[in-house]
Amino acid sequence: MRLPASAPLRFLLMITGLWLVIFFLTRLVLLVTHLSESGTAFASIFGVGLLYDLSFLLYAALPMSLYVLLCPPALWRSRGHRWFLQGLLTLSVFVMLFTAVAEWLFWDEFGVRFNFIAVDYLVYSDEVLNNILESYPIGKLLGALAAIAIVMCIALHKPLQRVIGAPLPSWRQRLLSIGVIVGLSLGVLLVVDQDTPRGKGGNTYQHELASNGPYQFFAAFRNNELDYDQFYGTLPNDVVARHIHQELAERDVQFIQKDSLDVRRTVTQRDQTRRHNIILVTIESFSAKYMGSNGNPDNLTPNLDQLRKESLYFNNFYATGTRTDRGLEAITLSIPPTPGRSIVKRIGRESGFASLGQQLSHVGYDSVFVYGGRGYFDNMNAFFSGNGYRVVDQSSVDEAEIHFKNAWGMADEDLYQQTLKLADANFANQKPFLLQLMTTSNHRPYTYPEGRIDIASGDGRDGAVKYTDYAIGKFLEAARKKAWFDDTIFVFVADHTAGSAGKEDLPIRNYQIPLFIYAPKLIPAREDGQLASQIDLAPTLLGLLNLNYESTFFGRNMLEPSGLPPRVVVGNYQHLGLFDGKDLAILSPRGMLRRHDDALGASHEVTVKLDDPLVTRAITYYQAASYGFTHHLLNWPASKGVTGQ
Repeated sequence: MRLPASAPLRFLLMITGLWLVIFFLTRLVLLVTHLSESGTAFASIFGVGLLYDLSFLLYAALPMSLYVLLCPPALWRSRGHRWFLQGLLTLSVFVMLFTAVAEWLFWDEFGVRFNFIAVDYLVYSDEVLNNILESYPIGKLLGALAAIAIVMCIALHKPLQRVIGAPLPSWRQRLLSIGVIVGLSLGVLLVVDQDTPRGKGGNTYQHELASNGPYQFFAAFRNNELDYDQFYGTLPNDVVARHIHQELAERDVQFIQKDSLDVRRTVTQRDQTRRHNIILVTIESFSAKYMGSNGNPDNLTPNLDQLRKESLYFNNFYATGTRTDRGLEAITLSIPPTPGRSIVKRIGRESGFASLGQQLSHVGYDSVFVYGGRGYFDNMNAFFSGNGYRVVDQSSVDEAEIHFKNAWGMADEDLYQQTLKLADANFANQKPFLLQLMTTSNHRPYTYPEGRIDIASGDGRDGAVKYTDYAIGKFLEAARKKAWFDDTIFVFVADHTAGSAGKEDLPIRNYQIPLFIYAPKLIPAREDGQLASQIDLAPTLLGLLNLNYESTFFGRNMLEPSGLPPRVVVGNYQHLGLFDGKDLAILSPRGMLRRHDDALGASHEVTVKLDDPLVTRAITYYQAASYGFTHHLLNWPASKGVTGQ
């Protein structure tokens, strides 16, 4: 049945039509600026995009539809209500423009439409709002958008008055219209989701361009955790148990069989335990590509380039994810990135694990998480305090000791100064320490103290990288003068790279990060090219201490030859991967299984089945990790009888 073109429906069509125009222009601009990556699948991008745009508008316009269709005739015709509708149109146009600009800025940062990251940013609005205020001329931007919205609505004033003055529908027609809109909304709910119809696999840029940012935002908000067994490919538990034990069967380990999928095992060292201090620095957003020793011509990292020559440097090392919380999860718990939220942010389930800090606290170390920002961000305080650490963050530091700060926290040099104080105090008390740092300076808005380097503060990523390098150089210069320096292992590793966007769902090249282990009196300098990732760091550090312990780690000691096949695990909140140095297996929701052959080169994608050997290895890690998390097999305390002596 054809619905009459009544005043309320015409008003709805005017607003949704404007939204469709803005969505089309946003998609067109993103496509034109990324044409080389997205290709020329224009029909698919704009056809599927229109379906997502209409789906979002059905949801978004539903409250307004109910209001205008149920509005009494007397109120609708009143002068005040006409001005109200004019204001509603103006506000709607402003929101449209703001959304388009926000999408552009988000794409510029992450190379995707709104997603799970945007949801996280909304939750931590203080940091994000301050970051936006410091990164962009937000007042001028909002003023310009408001001016454009007002001008557009002045131009639309006469058409709007004609729309408002159109005939009003009968109550039967109103109810019929509401029924049709609600029915279409329910139909969209059943048919359209985050990946249908835009698809998975193939060219990720095409899928993202075909998406609708606001739709993906609310979908990600709803789907922030994914049950592995429900959404991903699985194998029988006994098969996974056999494979995971083979993957973790290093020298001198013995599994404790409480459950077939339990990875808990005793690790026994052959030499006497050593109680060296550890300072583990996790650097915000630091890609290996910024280093001069990796070919960067801009002389951004003179200190790290020199440190590379003096360290045990791993040049084939990978992050497990694309967010800070994923890096901290992997380094601290040595666990693959299970789908959905990281464990760090699973409020109420983020504590009680057999972490790196817990292992060292158990044998008398002072395990401290030292953060340049405020530790409530990303739930860091709860995670670290619940897993064997005490926390020192920006709120713990006297304001007089903070010489520079921005939206994300204090400058790196202030963070390192706090670290020196903590190390001095522990040394005075004859207590070994693990100081696990998280920096903040290498993050938009890229601001730092003036006069430190030859790039002005706030001038972009290159300046933040160079300042990061400068602060590390000053920190090590000061540390070398300390009495505890010769007995301390320094570790510098990134939480993730500066950019994770690519044509593939998991562009493996964009996950590569540097790892330095520096202790000139303890560890000979050399380069190591073995394939490894952040989950391998904790067992390697405990191996350097010759610590006997009960392990729930999925990583390996990189310094002990194992003869096991190489692998790294990488993922985002939805796609899970295993890379063997050549090919990459990807597990996606709804049981989709893929392999990217020559992942660092041509990256040819093929769909595979459960019996593909690389897919089997990927399922082994992720099914075992998810099972271990949900069945509390990764918890502390360790069993009695295994000590650090």
